[in-house]
Amino acid sequence: MDKDKIRKFRSQATHLKPILTLGKKGIDDAVVTELKKQIKANHLVKVKILKSFPGESMDSIAEELASLTSTTLIDVRGRAIVLYR
Repeated sequence: MDKDKIRKFRSQATHLKPILTLGKKGIDDAVVTELKKQIKANHLVKVKILKSFPGESMDSIAEELASLTSTTLIDVRGRAIVLYR
């Protein structure tokens, strides 16, 4: 994806509210299924990661979510991840 599209999606994502919040249970099949449904409906989604999420770096969590849902990682800011399909 080119930089202009990524920049456009980043600006759109600033106004989005997180659709999904991940906590201490981590990433399981139910989370992946729900995230795929939301991506199919909205194309651009924001996911919030709570501090209780099992210890990994935000970048590795974002990459894992993107690969499990076949999406493009748009942005990681603080504890929020933006994905697009």
